[in-house]
Amino acid sequence: MRQLPASGVWRRFVRHASALWLVGAVIALCLPSSAQAQAMADKTLTLAYTCTGGPFSDTSLSVPLTMPDTASGTFDVKWRIPALTLRTAPTTTTQVHVAGKLTVTGGTHTDLSKTGASVTSGSTSVLAGQVASTVSVTATTGGEVTVQGSTEQGSLKLSLASAPSDVTSCTTTSTTSVVITVGQGGTGTGTGDVVTYSCKTGTEASPQTVKVKTTLTMPTTTPKTGEQFSIGWSGTYETGYELEAPSTGLPAGSKLYAYASISGITQLTSATGVGELAAVTASEPITLPTTVDMKTTSKNSGSATVKPAAINIGTSPTAPVIECEVQSDTSLKTYPLTIGAGSGSSPSPTPTKSKSPTPKSSTKTSYKSEPSATPKAGADTGAGGDAGPDGRLFVLTGSALIAAAGAGGLLMRRRSATRP
Repeated sequence: MRQLPASGVWRRFVRHASALWLVGAVIALCLPSSAQAQAMADKTLTLAYTCTGGPFSDTSLSVPLTMPDTASGTFDVKWRIPALTLRTAPTTTTQVHVAGKLTVTGGTHTDLSKTGASVTSGSTSVLAGQVASTVSVTATTGGEVTVQGSTEQGSLKLSLASAPSDVTSCTTTSTTSVVITVGQGGTGTGTGDVVTYSCKTGTEASPQTVKVKTTLTMPTTTPKTGEQFSIGWSGTYETGYELEAPSTGLPAGSKLYAYASISGITQLTSATGVGELAAVTASEPITLPTTVDMKTTSKNSGSATVKPAAINIGTSPTAPVIECEVQSDTSLKTYPLTIGAGSGSSPSPTPTKSKSPTPKSSTKTSYKSEPSATPKAGADTGAGGDAGPDGRLFVLTGSALIAAAGAGGLLMRRRSATRP
């Protein structure tokens, strides 16, 4: 067997390492960053308060307020109250009561008045907790809602639910604000936003009944024909109706495929999105992704209605481990959607003759590459739309494999050319 000199071995190693790095870089560019998508889902406004009096000895507090970056109808502002210290330990178990005010432009804020973290009898230490207030949007689609802390004296008040008259009064001088973009619709015509699902797995004899409080966030600007747009999906379980992993567990790399049903516009039936899931052991609740962007493209303009639809779980859309179908969807909240006319909506002119005609490639191939991913209930549960994200991901992954094959072929060709 012919021995390569040390320099030749090193050159071969460098070539292979370079090829592998190139393939890895291509794949990294192709794959979406779920962490970045999740980081962009919320905005945080942190307010610094100075506090006096009342049952708590804290003289200054830093309170983060979290809210969505896009909203319509109403949205929640989540107040994360930090750990507190009581001057005197209570003689009974109780809770922290939080009252708060905000200054809102483009909407109205319902003053906060909620109980939060538990307070243990005989202890002066109180763990951090979270409460939520509500903002009702008055700005129109494409407009903005600005949220900032109220500089009114005592705009944050803390007390014990067992002694509401003894109040720690907190005031902020923070003038920072956050801006939320207003999306389409949001008030809905249905009576409920809690979606009841019947979820089947291949290993369980009977389906699970799962309830998810679902919010859809419509586009911030009017989409046009031929242009892809997104509809945001977010959901939280109703207590006692969580989706549990099957007896075989949920493997790493599993994903949630969320669907929205769209009606009213010809050839536009649904939108599809993908959210990452963590591995879950058997019979444990499956944690839902924070948000999912459902994507689609419309060929036609007009007005439509959108409502939540099926959710499937698995490592690929064509092999779901869990399939959840909507039950009694006629009462679900629906969201209005308007599609405007785009440059691609007019008929294409008759092509002129060419001496060397080039065959036209189909732009629809990637959109319909996975027809088996359509949930059983058809349009009512979402069929992936005209341009869901899944087909594109496979096309990009295929591009990465082609690049890898090309790199390998070049290496083999060079090796054969230099071999004596």
